[in-house]
Amino acid sequence: MAATRVRTTESAILATGEFGYPVGHIGHLTEAQASALDDFKKLCAEKGLYKPASAGALGTHDDTTLLRFLRARRFVVQDAFKQFSDTEQWRAANKIGFLYENIDVKDYEETRRLYPQWTGRRDKRGIPVYVFEVAPLNNKTMAAYAKSAVSTTISTSKSSGTQTTPARLLRLFALYENLTTFIMPLCSALRDRPNPDTPISQSNNIVDISGVGLKQFWNLRSHMQDASTLATAHYPETLDRIFVIGAPSFFPTVWGWIKRWFDPITTSKIFILSTGDAYRTLETFIDPCNIPKKYGGQLLYEYGMPPILDPAEEAHITWAGSKVHSNGEWPQGPMKWEPGEDGTLVAIAVGSVKGKERREVVATLNPNDKEQGFNGQT
Repeated sequence: MAATRVRTTESAILATGEFGYPVGHIGHLTEAQASALDDFKKLCAEKGLYKPASAGALGTHDDTTLLRFLRARRFVVQDAFKQFSDTEQWRAANKIGFLYENIDVKDYEETRRLYPQWTGRRDKRGIPVYVFEVAPLNNKTMAAYAKSAVSTTISTSKSSGTQTTPARLLRLFALYENLTTFIMPLCSALRDRPNPDTPISQSNNIVDISGVGLKQFWNLRSHMQDASTLATAHYPETLDRIFVIGAPSFFPTVWGWIKRWFDPITTSKIFILSTGDAYRTLETFIDPCNIPKKYGGQLLYEYGMPPILDPAEEAHITWAGSKVHSNGEWPQGPMKWEPGEDGTLVAIAVGSVKGKERREVVATLNPNDKEQGFNGQT
């Protein structure tokens, strides 16, 4: 691949994004950005889309979430409101919250195996690191998934709404809900990172496209375009960087399609790494112990495995009953954090098993700083 097609220099990656973490995040707002956040809250409240936190009750949305929409629209309040309003309508029509709370655990796990997976590790700033291998997404696998996903419905919800998203994509958004309600709050609560008072609201992704032929890319284009478009629209600014590894010689052609699926801000966060530069670049942003061995690091993690928590995460998590991660077990299905006693967070396993809703306490997180509240709220 021509050198002009590949952006691998650390300076180029560090310079990308107008609001690269922690710029434009809580604790790092300019006066104008803070003012825009206030105006955004007022507008959303006036339109009935936002209720601030009050004594003893969390608000409908925290500042971390609202700032994602503002950053996505360069802090232009009206533009951010349009995207936020569209997202709230989309969530209501597709009952996304209900989906996450009630999705069948087997369906969730089937989907998790086909999309980016959290390694259990974080980069040098405390942002979670995901890995995604595209090669397993062959015609047979995707056809079986599409057939299985047809059964994913939300018609049993008591709330009103008309499903607008194809069933094959609904499960994907359960994974995004896991990112925003379980993984980000976990990473935010841990204090062993720079800017510990600034909540984590993004993820890093290592995307491995080695062994993927042009025909496979072509067959996946529709599915990946739909997923990317919806994710960009309704989960804005959840992406910090994507490191693409193993790009074949024809990838510039494929990149011509892919970059049309994203807005310019998102496109600026995608980096195509040559084989020789992959580990050196990853090591700049991720400690070797948190880079999978497949990519030159020390972590004994392979795509498809459950997360391998780092020592800091393990030190602050107490697993309930038989859910002991140190024995190699990781609770299956969707999970979320809820406020516990004395500043703790309680991990609740949700979803359903054989048609029966579950709600099991699987872990307790004890953050170092008892003054920091749930999901960065104080």
